[in-house]
Amino acid sequence: MTLDIKICGLKTDDAVDAALSGGASHVGFIFFEKSPRHVSPAEAGRLAARVRGKAKSVAVTVDADDATLDAIVSAMSPDMLQLHGHETPARVAEVKARYGLQVMKAFSVRDAADLDAVAPYRGTADRFLFDAKPPKGSDLPGGNGVSFDWRLLAALDPGLDYMLSGGLNAGNIADALRQANPPGIDISSGVESAPGVKDPALIAKFFEAVEAALAGLPASRELTT
Repeated sequence: MTLDIKICGLKTDDAVDAALSGGASHVGFIFFEKSPRHVSPAEAGRLAARVRGKAKSVAVTVDADDATLDAIVSAMSPDMLQLHGHETPARVAEVKARYGLQVMKAFSVRDAADLDAVAPYRGTADRFLFDAKPPKGSDLPGGNGVSFDWRLLAALDPGLDYMLSGGLNAGNIADALRQANPPGIDISSGVESAPGVKDPALIAKFFEAVEAALAGLPASRELTT
């Protein structure tokens, strides 16, 4: 079984190259002005060109309207759209129909009841992302460096395609993989030297930790390349 790895919130050539060098299957670009990881559609398009053919590019938006998505898709030509706001199942279906792209719907998790929100999206969203609920007072739906109880994901349907996010780093990734055994993982703040500043050395260290963690799991798994 392969493990997808998304490095999210990239803003520089060096960060993109480090993610690709490590073996990222997905790279994410964030379009949310309150985030220190925000990029313009034009800049994302330039960076995504470095990714094409090597990994999947993901445009991350928060309750974006059609005009905003039109600009992003036109400039960047992403492989996938990640909806990280309060988008309804109907909105997800609209986005898929409008752009003909895969859609990953994000959910904030604190306890088991939060996972019940997934059911109406099954059959519409192509993939899910489970992130920790943001701390009180935070304006950011993700990238807050906090985690949730990964053991909650053991109750999910084994066939559900998702990525685990929230507070991951080189020091805890082995525990996350052992407890949740996710099909994919997503990291942002855990490979930063400051908010929004990706550190190529931390990215490399994270991939090394993932490889070591996978080698220690009872079931044979490998990175998606």
